[in-house]
Amino acid sequence: MPSADHAATFAKAEKICHDNGVKLTVKRKNVLGVLLNSDKPLSAYEIADIYRTTHHETLAPMSVYRMLDILSELPLVHKLSSENKYLACSHITCSHTHQVPQFLICKSCGKVAEKGIQASVIEALKESIKQADFQLLNSQIELQCICNDCAKSTLS
Repeated sequence: MPSADHAATFAKAEKICHDNGVKLTVKRKNVLGVLLNSDKPLSAYEIADIYRTTHHETLAPMSVYRMLDILSELPLVHKLSSENKYLACSHITCSHTHQVPQFLICKSCGKVAEKGIQASVIEALKESIKQADFQLLNSQIELQCICNDCAKSTLS
């Protein structure tokens, strides 16, 4: 079972799914729980391994990918394309309008921070891209960084 400390998150996830005509099945909820309980992004294979250990049930990686696709569409989960890993949206329980997600990824420890970026910045990027005779396919931004903890440890 998913952790009780995520009750509000699961309640909001249920509502988001219902509002979008999607059922938050027990397995989808458990996959979301695996991501919520992780302190770093996970691959589908890592999710399947943790799921097997936690829920004593085998879940094929292809099934995990299908569930992640559904959860990503809502968006309850984000895919980090540069890492081919997934993380739970950090804004599931927020009631405000979300900005375009931007992910700061520590190349040393793998920690990820999700931050919103103003729509005006994305619009400026789209205009610049259009002027170069291209079309933007995905406005998600993934920036390779080093977190302050790792930066401090390299200075020590």
